[in-house]
Amino acid sequence: MSHVFPRHCRAELPSAVAGDGCYLIDAQGKRYFDASGGAAVSCLGHSNARVRQAVKDQVDQLAFAHTGFFTSEPAEQLADLLIAQAPEGIDRVYFVSGGSEAVESAIKLARQYYLEIGQPERRNLIARRQSYHGNTLGALAAGGNAWRRKQFDPLLIGVSHIAPCFEYAERQETETPAEYGRRVADELEAEILRLGPETVMAFIAEPVVGATLGAVPAVEGYFARIREICDTYGVLLILDEVMCGMGRTGHLFACNGEGVRPDIVTIAKGLGAGYQPIGAMLCSAQIYQAIAEGTGFFQHGHTYIGHPVATAAGHAVLSEMLERDLMPQVQERGTQLDAALRDRLSQHAHVGDIRGRGLFRGVELVQDRDSKMPFDPALGLAGKLKAAAMAQGLICYPMPGTRDGRHGDHVLLAPPFVMEESDADLIADRLSAAIESVIT
Repeated sequence: MSHVFPRHCRAELPSAVAGDGCYLIDAQGKRYFDASGGAAVSCLGHSNARVRQAVKDQVDQLAFAHTGFFTSEPAEQLADLLIAQAPEGIDRVYFVSGGSEAVESAIKLARQYYLEIGQPERRNLIARRQSYHGNTLGALAAGGNAWRRKQFDPLLIGVSHIAPCFEYAERQETETPAEYGRRVADELEAEILRLGPETVMAFIAEPVVGATLGAVPAVEGYFARIREICDTYGVLLILDEVMCGMGRTGHLFACNGEGVRPDIVTIAKGLGAGYQPIGAMLCSAQIYQAIAEGTGFFQHGHTYIGHPVATAAGHAVLSEMLERDLMPQVQERGTQLDAALRDRLSQHAHVGDIRGRGLFRGVELVQDRDSKMPFDPALGLAGKLKAAAMAQGLICYPMPGTRDGRHGDHVLLAPPFVMEESDADLIADRLSAAIESVIT
């Protein structure tokens, strides 16, 4: 009998014993194509020799040194490499162990920044409905995923939530995409004015919404308007790229695809590519200087921040992406995957939308295409589809609650950047077969 506390106590899971490129292999020898990278993590596949060697070499040299006493060469090197590629104005890197920690760090830094510059009344955070920012209490409060929040709601800090930019489900027929984007972006200004501009510290959003909506990019011009509003009212813009960043959308930083500059950006998942748990919160020089010239101490911290083995792995991962020039390949493979999905599924009676950017793709399932009406949640469609895909030898990321936390189902795809062109057809074929076996 296992003593592991699993995610789901009634689930019987196969045991993974090996990884080979884009495949995971279970104890019975079955091979599964990892079309979601776990949760958009395994961007280099499961057997990258360079990253594995970097981890081994670092363990042999230095496994751990607490950052209260030391810095380390791997952390310094990775920070330098990240800043060399970062959006304009981003100048400092705060390493953590994952995405939730990165978002917690961002929220706390935003608050401390305003304390340091003499604006202690700025305490309010604004986010979007149907977002996901992590599972620790601060990150969960920021997120707009109703299903994940519900049972912990009494423990959560108050965060305002405005509409997402979800064109497929929420743009009115009478609106152009530009008009729709302006309307939902302007909700931010309205909420700032409702709360009082002097009380708002930050707005947080995913450039491409991941797990909760299923690879939804904003319409053109939306984030430019968001940046304009933040600048008008002195509000920090936090972009959460934990899932969509580190090359996943075809840009190392997803915000580069929007042409928007964040004040704080969070990354994780693809930064370690699954070889080590690592994330980071990056901030502007202006924010860092406020701390450095003020108290000089960010009142925050975790035991494993800047971990030498994790940062050595992250440096090897990022070096692989850059030296192998993988961003154009992500864009090319993403176009091929989109074409394969549309070829197999665009005419399916229960596929409402195929969307995404780069190798970050979503397929939304609906009961009726014309009305875009979702399936009854009681059907448990997402769970059935996950099992059906696993039976086909495909790992994908089906999620319920796409529309409002309860209604709606989608499948998220985030395969490794190193996939072959033929793998686009493999993914589309196996996903199509899984959908057919579940929706009859």
